Amino acid sequence: MLLINCPYCGERDQSEFSYGGRHAKYPALDSTASIEKWHRAIHLHHSSQNLIREYWYHECGCEQWIEIDRDVDSHEMTPVSGADEPITRDQG
Repeated sequence: MLLINCPYCGERDQSEFSYGGRHAKYPALDSTASIEKWHRAIHLHHSSQNLIREYWYHECGCEQWIEIDRDVDSHEMTPVSGADEPITRDQG
Protein backbone atom coordinates (compact mmCIF):
# COMPACT_ATOMS: atom_id res chain seq x y z
CA MET A 1 0.00 0.00 0.00
CA LEU A 2 1.28 3.44 -0.92
CA LEU A 3 0.36 6.55 1.02
CA ILE A 4 0.08 9.69 -1.08
CA ASN A 5 0.25 13.08 0.58
CA CYS A 6 -2.41 15.09 -1.21
CA PRO A 7 -1.67 18.84 -0.92
CA TYR A 8 -5.41 19.48 -0.54
CA CYS A 9 -6.59 16.58 1.68
CA GLY A 10 -3.50 15.32 3.49
CA GLU A 11 -2.10 11.78 3.52
CA ARG A 12 -4.40 9.24 1.86
CA ASP A 13 -4.28 5.63 0.73
CA GLN A 14 -3.35 4.96 -2.89
CA SER A 15 -6.75 3.30 -3.42
CA GLU A 16 -8.37 6.77 -3.40
CA PHE A 17 -6.34 7.78 -6.46
CA SER A 18 -6.25 6.89 -10.14
CA TYR A 19 -2.82 6.71 -11.74
CA GLY A 20 -2.42 9.27 -14.51
CA GLY A 21 0.94 8.18 -15.85
CA ARG A 22 4.44 9.52 -15.74
CA HIS A 23 5.50 12.95 -16.81
CA ALA A 24 7.50 12.56 -20.02
CA LYS A 25 8.91 14.66 -22.81
CA TYR A 26 7.81 13.53 -26.24
CA PRO A 27 9.03 14.56 -29.68
CA ALA A 28 7.04 17.40 -31.24
CA LEU A 29 4.01 16.14 -33.15
CA ASP A 30 4.87 18.23 -36.19
CA SER A 31 8.46 17.00 -36.29
CA THR A 32 9.84 14.26 -38.44
CA ALA A 33 10.97 12.31 -35.39
CA SER A 34 11.95 8.74 -36.12
CA ILE A 35 10.14 5.72 -34.75
CA GLU A 36 13.26 5.02 -32.69
CA LYS A 37 13.01 8.45 -31.05
CA TRP A 38 9.35 7.84 -30.17
CA HIS A 39 10.17 4.34 -28.88
CA ARG A 40 12.85 5.78 -26.56
CA ALA A 41 10.52 8.54 -25.31
CA ILE A 42 7.64 6.17 -24.51
CA HIS A 43 9.32 2.95 -23.40
CA LEU A 44 12.93 3.60 -22.42
CA HIS A 45 12.73 6.53 -20.04
CA HIS A 46 15.80 7.26 -17.99
CA SER A 47 15.62 9.19 -14.78
CA SER A 48 18.27 10.42 -12.44
CA GLN A 49 18.54 8.72 -9.06
CA ASN A 50 15.65 6.36 -9.93
CA LEU A 51 13.10 9.18 -9.54
CA ILE A 52 10.12 9.43 -11.81
CA ARG A 53 7.53 12.19 -11.91
CA GLU A 54 3.94 10.95 -11.96
CA TYR A 55 0.42 12.32 -12.15
CA TRP A 56 -2.31 11.02 -9.82
CA TYR A 57 -6.00 11.96 -9.77
CA HIS A 58 -7.61 12.09 -6.32
CA GLU A 59 -10.82 10.44 -7.44
CA CYS A 60 -12.25 9.67 -3.98
CA GLY A 61 -11.27 12.97 -2.44
CA CYS A 62 -10.78 16.49 -3.75
CA GLU A 63 -10.97 15.42 -7.42
CA GLN A 64 -7.72 17.25 -8.21
CA TRP A 65 -4.72 16.15 -10.27
CA ILE A 66 -1.48 16.09 -8.30
CA GLU A 67 2.13 15.63 -9.34
CA ILE A 68 4.71 13.66 -7.36
CA ASP A 69 8.27 12.42 -7.61
CA ARG A 70 8.51 8.74 -6.68
CA ASP A 71 11.62 6.67 -6.05
CA VAL A 72 11.17 3.49 -8.09
CA ASP A 73 13.16 1.40 -5.60
CA SER A 74 11.71 2.48 -2.25
CA HIS A 75 8.41 3.99 -3.54
CA GLU A 76 9.12 7.01 -1.32
CA MET A 77 7.16 9.95 -2.65
CA THR A 78 8.68 13.39 -2.47
CA PRO A 79 7.25 16.86 -2.91
CA VAL A 80 3.63 16.81 -3.87
CA SER A 81 1.82 19.67 -5.56
CA GLY A 82 -1.28 20.29 -7.55
CA ALA A 83 -0.55 19.52 -11.20
CA ASP A 84 -1.03 23.19 -12.03
CA GLU A 85 1.32 24.42 -9.27
CA PRO A 86 5.13 24.43 -9.29
CA ILE A 87 6.80 21.82 -7.10
CA THR A 88 9.04 23.36 -4.45
CA ARG A 89 11.74 21.45 -2.63
CA ASP A 90 12.96 22.06 0.90
CA GLN A 91 16.31 23.80 0.97
CA GLY A 92 17.27 22.66 4.47
